[in-house]
Amino acid sequence: MHTLNLGILAHVDAGKTSLTERLLHTAGVIDEIGSVDKGSTRTDSLALERQRGITIKSAVVSFAVDDTTVNLIDTPGHPDFIAEVERVLSVLDGAVLVVSAVEGVQAQTRVLMRALRRLRIPTLVFVNKVDRGGARYESVLREISEKLTPAVVAMGSVDAPGGRDARCTPYHRTDARFTDRLTELLADHDDALLAAYVENGAVLPYDRLREELATQTGRSLVHPVYFGSAITGAGVDALIAGVRELLPAGRGDADGPVSGTVFKVERGPGGEKTAYVRIFSGTVRIRDRLPFGRGDGRAEGRVTGISVFEQGSDPRAAEAGAGRIAKLRGLDGIRIGDPVGDPDAAPPGRWFAPPTLESVVVPSPPASRGELLFALAQLAEQDPLINLRQDDIREEVSVSLYGEVQKEVIQATLADEYGIGVTFRETTTICLERPHGSGAAYEIIDQNGNPFLATVGLRVDPAPVGSGIEYRLEVELGSMPFSLMRAVEETVGETLRQGIHGWQVTDCVVTMTHSGYWPRQSHAHAVFDKSMSSTAGDFRNLTPLVLMSALKRAGTTVHEPIHRFRLELPAELLGPVLPVLAQLRAVPETPAVHGSRCVLEGEIPAARVHELQQQLPSLTRGEGVLESDFDRYRAVVGAAPERPRTDRDPLNRKEYLLRTARRVV
Repeated sequence: MHTLNLGILAHVDAGKTSLTERLLHTAGVIDEIGSVDKGSTRTDSLALERQRGITIKSAVVSFAVDDTTVNLIDTPGHPDFIAEVERVLSVLDGAVLVVSAVEGVQAQTRVLMRALRRLRIPTLVFVNKVDRGGARYESVLREISEKLTPAVVAMGSVDAPGGRDARCTPYHRTDARFTDRLTELLADHDDALLAAYVENGAVLPYDRLREELATQTGRSLVHPVYFGSAITGAGVDALIAGVRELLPAGRGDADGPVSGTVFKVERGPGGEKTAYVRIFSGTVRIRDRLPFGRGDGRAEGRVTGISVFEQGSDPRAAEAGAGRIAKLRGLDGIRIGDPVGDPDAAPPGRWFAPPTLESVVVPSPPASRGELLFALAQLAEQDPLINLRQDDIREEVSVSLYGEVQKEVIQATLADEYGIGVTFRETTTICLERPHGSGAAYEIIDQNGNPFLATVGLRVDPAPVGSGIEYRLEVELGSMPFSLMRAVEETVGETLRQGIHGWQVTDCVVTMTHSGYWPRQSHAHAVFDKSMSSTAGDFRNLTPLVLMSALKRAGTTVHEPIHRFRLELPAELLGPVLPVLAQLRAVPETPAVHGSRCVLEGEIPAARVHELQQQLPSLTRGEGVLESDFDRYRAVVGAAPERPRTDRDPLNRKEYLLRTARRVV
C-alpha cells in the first residue's frame, strides 16, 4: 500500500473545503456531504471555523484510491493564516490548487502557486464552481497560463457552464487538439520527445504522452488543469484519476533511521501534547525513545501513543512507517517545525513573508496578565509566528499578526479555551532597526559605579541585510566559566528584541571585547558570600546596559515593511489614482495599458495597504483589483508625520535597566 500526502490549497472561498468533502464522499468515507455554510464539514472542527465558514487550522483526513492511501490536508485559504499553509508545505508529496471558475486567479492563488513552484511540489489545478452563474472556461484557463504558469494543459472540456447541468468531459486519445497541445507542452521540457516528434513528423503514441505527462507533473514541470464542481460532483472523478495517475506517492526507507518533521501540535483536555509528524524515513514504534528539536533545544521523549490516518479516522497503531503522517503522543516539549529523529529533517527555511503587523493584547481584568501570558505562550506553541513580545517598561504584551481576522481568532480562543477576556489596541506595522555604524562600550568590575560583579565589553557592527544576528568573541573562551559566557550571549539576543527606538535589532554582529569576574568566595566555615562572588545574574543584569550604550554609539535606522503591489483598473481612471498613491507614499512604476485596462505595479508601505484597499472601490467604480504581498524592509524616510510609530520607548532604556537591575541587587 502506497501513501500520498496531498495538500488542498486555494484562495479563500474558492471551495477547497467543499472539494475535500466531495472527495471523501466519492471515496466512500462519508455518507453525506457536509456544508461549509451549515458548519457541518469534516475538516472544519473548530467552533470559530464553523461560525465563520472558513478554515483556520490545517486538518488531516484520509481515503483510499486503489492501492494508495491519500492523506488529504485541508489548509486555510485566508491570507491571515498563511503560516498554517507554510508548515504544511514541508510535508507534501503533491498538491491540488483550487481556482474559482467565477472569480478566477486571485491574489492568494498567485502567492500559493509561487511557493508550490519554488518548492517543486507536483501540483494539479482544479477549477471549481463551473455550476455557478458567471463561470468561465477559456478566460480562466488563459488567466492560469498568464498569472500562475504557462506550463498548463486542460484535461477536459466544460459543457453548459454556469448552471447545475454543467458537465465536464475528460479529453480522450482521439481529441486531436488535446494531443497536439500535450505534445507541444511536453516537448518543451524533453529534448528526446521533441526530436522524436520532429523526426517522425507524426503524432506520438498516446500512451507515451500520458507516461511523459506523469513524469513531468511529478517533476513539477507541467500542471494539468481539471474543471468541475465540488457541489454537484462534476469533474471530480477525473480529478481523482489524475491524483492517482499523475502525482507521485511518498517514498522513504522504512528500515532506515527515523527522520520526520512536526507540522502541527495540539493539546488535549489535560494539557498533553499531540504532534502531527510526517515521517520521511524509518519506523516509529510505541515506547521508542525519540530525539526531537535542534541545537541547544534538542530533547528526547518516549512515544506513548501513535495514531495513523485511515479511511476518514485516525485509529491507534503500534507503529508508523516512512511516508505516513502520524499523531505521536508522549513527546513533551515538542514544537511545530521540530525535526524528529534526524535533525537535518527540518524544513529548509521560510517560504512566505513574516507577519508585518502587531497589536497589544489587553487582558480584562488587568490582574489576569499572568494568565494571559501563559495562555499566549501555549498558543504560540501551535503557531510560532504569533511571536509574543513583552514590553517591560509599559508592562504590555504584543502579538504578531498577518491581519485583523487573526485578532478575532485569538480573542475567541482565549475566551473559549482559557476563560480570559481580552481586547486589542490599534494594529501597527512591525518595523526593524539596523545599525548604520559601529559602536562599543564596556563596564569594568568594581570601577566607575558598576553595581555588578562583572566585566563586560561589547561592540556592535552592521552586517549584510538578511544575515540576522551573529555573536562573536574577542576574548578567550576560557577567560570565564562557561555559564557566565552563556549568560552574556543569551542576554544579548534578549536585549536586541528592543533597540533604541523599541523595535527588534537585526543584521548586526555583536562581539564580546572585555570579560572579567570574581571567583567564588566564602567566609570562614565555607559560607558562600555573594557580595564577593560573580554570578550569572551579574552578567545578565550588566549586559543590557553595555549593549544599549554600544548600540546608541553605533546608531540605528528604523526600517518599515514594504509591499509589492499590482493594481489592475480601467485605463481612464489612472489619472485620479496616481495622486492618491503619492499621498500613501507608494512608488508606482510605468503603467502597462492593455486596451481599456491598465496594470500598475510598484511599492507601498505595508502600513498603507489597508488604506488603499478601502479607497479603491470609490476610486475605480468598484472595478479595481489590488494584489500585494511583502517584499522587503526599507529605511524610513519623509517628514515625521509620515513615519511609522517609532516612539515605543519614551523612557531612557539604560536608565530603566539600571533602576531595574539595582532593585534586583
